[in-house]
Amino acid sequence: MKRPDWLYNAIFYEVYPQSFLDTDADGIGNINGITEKLSYIKELGCNAVWLNPCFKSPFGDAGYDVEDYLTVAPRYGTNDDLIRLFDEAHKKGMRVILDLVPGHTAVTHEWFKASAKAERNEYTDRYIWTDSIWEEPQGLGCIRGISDRDGSCAVNFFSHQPALNYGYYKPDRPWQQPMDAEGPIATREAMKDVMRFWLSRGCDGFRVDMAGSLVKLDDDYKGTISLWQNIRAFLDEEFPQAAIISEWGEPDKSLLGGFHMDFLLHFGPSHYNDLFRCEEPWFSSRGNGNIAEFIKAYKNSYGKSNGGLICIPSGNHDMDRLARNLNPEEQKLAFAFLLSMPGAPFIYYGDEIGMRFVENLTSVEGGYGRTGSRSPMQWNNGKNAGFSDAPSDRLYIPIDPDCNRPTVKAQIADKKSLYSEVKKLISIRQETPALQNEGKIEFLTEGGYPLAYIRSMDGERILVVINPSDKEQEFAFIDEIKGEIYSIGGGYDGKNIKPCSAGFYKI
Repeated sequence: MKRPDWLYNAIFYEVYPQSFLDTDADGIGNINGITEKLSYIKELGCNAVWLNPCFKSPFGDAGYDVEDYLTVAPRYGTNDDLIRLFDEAHKKGMRVILDLVPGHTAVTHEWFKASAKAERNEYTDRYIWTDSIWEEPQGLGCIRGISDRDGSCAVNFFSHQPALNYGYYKPDRPWQQPMDAEGPIATREAMKDVMRFWLSRGCDGFRVDMAGSLVKLDDDYKGTISLWQNIRAFLDEEFPQAAIISEWGEPDKSLLGGFHMDFLLHFGPSHYNDLFRCEEPWFSSRGNGNIAEFIKAYKNSYGKSNGGLICIPSGNHDMDRLARNLNPEEQKLAFAFLLSMPGAPFIYYGDEIGMRFVENLTSVEGGYGRTGSRSPMQWNNGKNAGFSDAPSDRLYIPIDPDCNRPTVKAQIADKKSLYSEVKKLISIRQETPALQNEGKIEFLTEGGYPLAYIRSMDGERILVVINPSDKEQEFAFIDEIKGEIYSIGGGYDGKNIKPCSAGFYKI
């Protein structure tokens, strides 16, 4: 699969704008704060940034309920501020991708207001409406009784997020439009216009929210795959250096649809949770975890990847923090894995310092159980951990109250910190082509402990052996080990790997 040149060694850093850095003392992070910290992100080793939604919104779902795709939310700044962020990142050799939400909007979007009118207009078919207020769209929630239009409007997630109309793959009701109807085609072209708007202003691509949700009654995703192939063709023609990355979690489908990369998610068939987020994570030193199903699912997806990349993130705004289930030493081994696997790595802001999940928070902007993973970045031991000069009761989400919370300043000063280990691992990855995004992988173990695999590229071969358990594990490797390029915790001698260890070796 042909892809933008810059993706070959891209390492992404996810920024949740509300919680990264507040430069105007209103308690909410902003775009100028992200621009100010680009040097920090680059110094860590990341050369690409993914921003969660920063568009105008009523913020019922933290910005995933978009009111205007073409306008930055005033609380974050202006369009000019975002364009300046693109420009400053490019000066540093970095890329910036935005979060695109194509499946739904806010009820306050002008498209929806027009679509809800009784008289027909150009937006009547922009959303999915039934013909009668008494009929619900099967398999989907709905909004109804709020407009003069007779009908119920399908929703795509929360009840305030009306579903945009890309058509039905197999329509079986009079109001269900086929994919090639005028309304669905107009929706698709409108989303291309949104992409054109930001790409022409310096954006480098998009992470696509709920990418598999667009075409309805599409059990095998054939319609949705076709839709994304159409969008990929548009990008290849007009913006060949733009990347599209899907929140789908099924690479055999998303990569066939033309996405350059797909995330493994905390839901779906990948068994990603088995590694970091379950009662007995595989990366726990207790050594009771199960990685076999993950390897099986990964190999299956990898074999069907159509040349695309499979991304394994440290976490994101929808997941528990790594630190909720793993201690700092276990997290180091998790990063040894994350930064030695194929595909572009994604580091969620604060995971590089081991930020904790903040327990027992009241939901903020639709966060619910996810709110504890969205607390402000902890820069130092100053006021509000250096995040904001606002009064603490005005912060978007409360700071981790633990006086021993990790901070960037402290971890940079400590050569044995998680931050220092992550920075070292990123540097080794970028110096070793076989460990980068395009390098091939061959698993040598199928489950249990340790995990061993070979990464290879253009004749370079690297053996990776990881043993998070607190017991020495036997693993016999018959080929010659020519040299060590990285180890932690004692490493591997060709026959056994020490407890709580990882190592990368030239072979």
